[in-house]
Amino acid sequence: MKINKKVTGDKVVIALDGRLDTATSPELEVALSSITPVAKELELDFSKLEYVSSAGLRVLLTAQKNMNAHNGKMSVTHANDVVRDVFEVTGFSAFINIK
Repeated sequence: MKINKKVTGDKVVIALDGRLDTATSPELEVALSSITPVAKELELDFSKLEYVSSAGLRVLLTAQKNMNAHNGKMSVTHANDVVRDVFEVTGFSAFINIK
């Protein structure tokens, strides 16, 4: 998986390319750990993300909790139908803003 990060003021956009699974979720976790305490807005661009596993969901849940703790906003954009279905089935769509 490739992680591309763009910072504009207090907004951070992270674009993921590939699969977010057990093997790759630690990479995203490290990338997010330095961002969530300082960013006021975090956008996760999933336009090139093919798949997300439960390990990836755990990282997203932690990021959402961290953003909430720092009064920030997090959103997921451009998710494909497979990823959207995972969010719906797991109930993540109830607390993660999916655009």
